[in-house]
Amino acid sequence: MKKKVSFLLAGMLVCMTPAMNGATIDGGIKGTVMDGELGGPLEFVTVQVKAKGSDKILQGSVTGSDGNYSIGGLKKGEYVVTFSYIGYGEVSKTISIGTNSQVLNLGELTLEEDANQLNEVEIVAKRPQMRFEIDRKVFDATQDIASEGGSVSDLLSNIPSVEVDNEGSVSLRGNSSVTIWINGKASGLTSDNQADILEMMPAGDIKQVEVITNPSAKYSPEGTAGIINIILKDDRKPGYYGSVKAGADTDGGYQASGNINYSSSKVDAYANLNYRNREFKGGGITSRENTTDHSFLDQTNDSKRQHNNWFGRFGATWHMTKNDDLSLNVTGMTGGGDNSETIHYISTDSQRNTLYTSDRTTNGDSDMKMYNLELNYVHKFSDKSNIDLTVSNNQWKRDGMDIFQQSTKYTDPSQSADPIYQTQENDIKDKTWEVQADYSNKISDMSRIEAGYKGTFQRNASPVDTYTGTTAENIQQDQTLYNRFLYNQDVHALYMTYGGKWENLSYQAGLRGEYWRVDTRSLDFDQEFNGKPSESFEKDYFKLFPSAFISYSLPKNNELQVNYTRRLRRPWGGQLNSFRNISDASNISFGNPELTPEYSHSFELNYIKSWESGHTLSLSGYYRSTDDVIQRIRFLNTEDNVMYTTSENVAKSQASGLEIVGKDKLFKILDLTTTINLYYSKLDGFTYLPTGASTPVTGETDESFAWDVRMIANLSLPWGVSLQGTGNYNSKRLMAQGYRKPNYSVDLGLRKSFLNDKLTLSVNARDLLDSRKFRTITSGDGFWQDSENWRGGRRVGFTLTYNFGNMNKKKDKSKSRDRSDDSEMFEME
Repeated sequence: MKKKVSFLLAGMLVCMTPAMNGATIDGGIKGTVMDGELGGPLEFVTVQVKAKGSDKILQGSVTGSDGNYSIGGLKKGEYVVTFSYIGYGEVSKTISIGTNSQVLNLGELTLEEDANQLNEVEIVAKRPQMRFEIDRKVFDATQDIASEGGSVSDLLSNIPSVEVDNEGSVSLRGNSSVTIWINGKASGLTSDNQADILEMMPAGDIKQVEVITNPSAKYSPEGTAGIINIILKDDRKPGYYGSVKAGADTDGGYQASGNINYSSSKVDAYANLNYRNREFKGGGITSRENTTDHSFLDQTNDSKRQHNNWFGRFGATWHMTKNDDLSLNVTGMTGGGDNSETIHYISTDSQRNTLYTSDRTTNGDSDMKMYNLELNYVHKFSDKSNIDLTVSNNQWKRDGMDIFQQSTKYTDPSQSADPIYQTQENDIKDKTWEVQADYSNKISDMSRIEAGYKGTFQRNASPVDTYTGTTAENIQQDQTLYNRFLYNQDVHALYMTYGGKWENLSYQAGLRGEYWRVDTRSLDFDQEFNGKPSESFEKDYFKLFPSAFISYSLPKNNELQVNYTRRLRRPWGGQLNSFRNISDASNISFGNPELTPEYSHSFELNYIKSWESGHTLSLSGYYRSTDDVIQRIRFLNTEDNVMYTTSENVAKSQASGLEIVGKDKLFKILDLTTTINLYYSKLDGFTYLPTGASTPVTGETDESFAWDVRMIANLSLPWGVSLQGTGNYNSKRLMAQGYRKPNYSVDLGLRKSFLNDKLTLSVNARDLLDSRKFRTITSGDGFWQDSENWRGGRRVGFTLTYNFGNMNKKKDKSKSRDRSDDSEMFEME
């Protein structure tokens, strides 16, 4: 693999050499752009060079995180240099380049938001919903009207390349192995709890979402598809600023929230409190055929969930000195809810004669508490180097109680079955500590080195206690269904990256080493209470994860990028727990403690082209090879006609694709963002004999092509009205032992501001066509199954927001622009 990477990078350099050698470099320019509103450097400012008296763009660049830019390849002559940034005034300067390879230092230039302070200013009133950065795509959550009043899950489902299924699981580019962060850190999110937390977090608290498909060695390699980084609102406007919000929807949900921010030269602080009540209705239809005797089991289910929760945040940053900042951030959530589900079964023979009918109801309630406490200290050694130290503690607790009742009626009067009454307590406690240190040193204007350490220490306990009988009065503890799952994981990571720039070529290389230890135990009743010896599954690993990035800026706002990373997917707690879930008696799932991580080699080739007319095109070709793929597999026990589901490292997979993203501004009032993903995937064949199966589960080598398209249209209408529509279509997609059928959805949103933008009304319609459903076809030894599930359905919501505060006070310009290093990568202009 090292040879392949070396060959790929060498090939890129060879391809670029003619272009570089063919240019006569007589001179260039460099300088720094500053933020006139918040102070400090201004990143992602577009710098364009034109010959004086001409509209043709000769060279271009984008400022880095330090506000610096550098442009070469300028012959002797006079030029006009234009600096532009969305929401700020455009500035032009006339320069003269002499001979002798002169590099002209233009020094510091300040861009202002105030149109009255500049002569050549064009203020863009509306920020774009999506922008491209060197290593990621950034989506402005405040511009997503369709998810106003909804949850973070609703917001993510509207982002190109991201998908959220009916269970709340998130996937990126068709791959569910994705890491989700809050403000650049795990913040207690795990595969076990992230669906619950994202469903409870309000979308209104989100500032932006970053999609990082191939992160560098600075970041955790967890998640073979990449990282989704959710940035919470943390306004740093001068003075104080806040808002109150209230909303409701047609499903009976409602919410209310308030937040306030304060910023000065010595202290920045914010506080937010949100209450939400949500109600969902869902259902499903499943038809299963036993291909041995051609009997059938059909089921329909209806479900209802009602959840309410409080979500709060508080944070403060003390600017101790010019070079020292101390921050405290606290995030907390508490709440609970009820859920109910009714499943109706009909069992028939090969002639479709009814053998029996059965009804099973589930009624449950749960309480959840979560908090994340983070202490951060940043020290600047100089303007070019700093160290960032963070200690965080996260605790997540969920207490749940479910009551199951089942009755069965046979057509044959000689057969009968006793009713079943069960109660099941399922409590989860998860505690995590994280310690992180990041050092950054800008060695020169053309190079930077970063290094750091991160330690993660997780402890999880999940006891399950079940009582069984025929009625509520005669239930007794069912010792065969008792389980206490213990999951401990420690991860130690060291990384180093080096990046630089040579003329129009930028590069970065990095290496991350991780050592981690996993200890799991699944205790039954005798092991927990009677001293019976238990088996502990202990594994430790040490792996290296390299990364490499190259970017080359071409004339006329063209950019070419190529990168490589190695990534992994660790099995999470639920996949390792051998306990059997009986909530659906005909579909029982259990984990596999022998699972090992899957590893991937990921390559990307990106091309970005921008036009002055407001159009941007991004092409991303990618290839990913994965070993020891973790897949869910199913097998049918013909004796009790029960379908069992578990996980196993079954095979090797390959995936490649092309992501096409276009941004278009039409008629000055319409912004279109269109994303097309083309996927090719291949899953090798496998044979595996799971515990409890009489015959091996086999899968043939299978390959498929799939695609999806998503379009977001933002229309600016008169009288301050904004209209947004989001359409999404997913084609047929391959999965283990089957495939998922195509699906589509449409969301609409409308926003109107009053009283000089102090009052805003938002109306949105989620799943307008009531089509957000997932239908899967699976088959295996002895069975064929067709299943369709849905949750939520069409929902119309109304949200009213009132803004208040004083934003006129100017902030101390000596303070740099507030940023989070944890959500950045070294920028290659």
